[in-house]
Amino acid sequence: MRFALRKRGPSSFERAADGSMTLIEHVRELRNRLFRASLAIVVGFGLGMWLAGPVLNLLKKPYCDLPKAQLANGQCNFVQLGPADLFLLNLKIALWVGLIVAAPIWLYQLWAFIAPGLHRHERRYAYAFVAIAAPLFAGGAVLAYFVTSKGLEFLLDISAADINTTLDITRYVSFVTNLILLFGVAFEFPLVVLMLNFVGVASARRLLGWWRIAVFIFFAFSAVVTPTPDPFGMTALALCLSALYFVAVGVAFINDKRRGRGKEMYTGLDDDEVSPLADDREPVEASEAVAPVTPVSAPTPIDRRYDDMT
Repeated sequence: MRFALRKRGPSSFERAADGSMTLIEHVRELRNRLFRASLAIVVGFGLGMWLAGPVLNLLKKPYCDLPKAQLANGQCNFVQLGPADLFLLNLKIALWVGLIVAAPIWLYQLWAFIAPGLHRHERRYAYAFVAIAAPLFAGGAVLAYFVTSKGLEFLLDISAADINTTLDITRYVSFVTNLILLFGVAFEFPLVVLMLNFVGVASARRLLGWWRIAVFIFFAFSAVVTPTPDPFGMTALALCLSALYFVAVGVAFINDKRRGRGKEMYTGLDDDEVSPLADDREPVEASEAVAPVTPVSAPTPIDRRYDDMT
């Protein structure tokens, strides 16, 4: 008894990549992927409600570990200005936790919808950049968490001894989360440098020549965006960005060497430097004599070329 194997047709990814999918099918695919991403976020939000308490305690730890932030009973000196502030804060934390927990699912749905429109090498670069972006953002978040404790300690030390400092729990958590987000995004700057090199906009030698300008921009950026006025946070962020910049330039040198950049003609010359000319001149020999020009007879007028019949 024979069983016929059912031939599988092209997948939705292949149909979207070769352009055979209609507009309505694209809209339906977008609807399905948005539904799956939203469902994953809702499930992550439910998990975030369970983890909201531990996450809130983790965010309060930089302030609660300070001696000036503790009351006589060992509790942190926090207040809430509204009756529903703590409840809304837990919902906000649960949403952030849900987005982070469900990130692999909703990021995959977004990538599966965009990837068919990209070339093979563009997809390969996207995989590499995403694999690098996640650890960089995590490193920036860890640095922000460390800077928060040092910055709060500096701010509390400069306050007078007769002043009792009491922080609003909502504003404090917003301060910490904004600092984590800011440092995480700032740590993605090396990816921009690598992108300029990979697409051929700037070579590694040129990026290395910009190091003074880059370091100045890093310190100016850190001084403006760091919410705490202490010099520790600004210096830590600027030094980390400078170190990441030089690491990115090193990777750019490896990429240029792999692609054979820098070996082109006139690469080692400045813009105002004259290029050398090879001394391979050959003597010019006399050409052959030109034949004399013979006169051309005048053409017959057109009215004489044809008779009345033609």
